[in-house]
Amino acid sequence: MSQATGKYIILIGLAIVVIGIIVYFLSDKLHWLGRLPGDIRIERENFRLYFPITTMLLLSGLLNLVIWLVRRFID
Repeated sequence: MSQATGKYIILIGLAIVVIGIIVYFLSDKLHWLGRLPGDIRIERENFRLYFPITTMLLLSGLLNLVIWLVRRFID
């Protein structure tokens, strides 16, 4: 393993800790996450289907932005 791999592992760990802190302290303010327009929710008597398309697109875009910023400033 190289030093770059170690840096990436440390950054991933820090990101997980930061996300955990945000979810812990702001969980009451993030109730809209997962209930955005475009998220599919079907609830029947004995069946539930939940497919958060819009939420996943939003999180994917944010994650790509964070990765791009990290790679730009580390390399």
